[in-house]
Amino acid sequence: MRLKPTSCCARAASPGFTLAEVLAALLFMAIVIPVAIEGLRIANFSGQVGQRKAAAARMAERLLNELVLTGQWQQSSPRGVEYEGPYQFEWQMRVEPWNYGVLRLLTVQVNYLVQGKTYDVRLSTLVDATQ
Repeated sequence: MRLKPTSCCARAASPGFTLAEVLAALLFMAIVIPVAIEGLRIANFSGQVGQRKAAAARMAERLLNELVLTGQWQQSSPRGVEYEGPYQFEWQMRVEPWNYGVLRLLTVQVNYLVQGKTYDVRLSTLVDATQ
């Protein structure tokens, strides 16, 4: 049997990573992770705004319908506070003259808070001032 000569400089292939590869991977993670977390934060914020906006729109529609059907828009208090679950919604009513005839523009504005920032939803309809 014949043996192969060994060389002092010959190395076996190593299954591990080099220092340069490890540093490159760490640099890549240092860039990608903060960007991904910021994207998740923005998506969470957008979801909260959308959820509360839908609730505010439902509330504004219900209030507008109540005010018109009961006639309370003529003598009602122009503002109030409503709750849906743990969330508070402030609303106010405004009646303005309309350019044509005896009609009035009735607007209900619902304000809501998301992460310290105020948003609003406004719904309007025309009402007959003679009724």
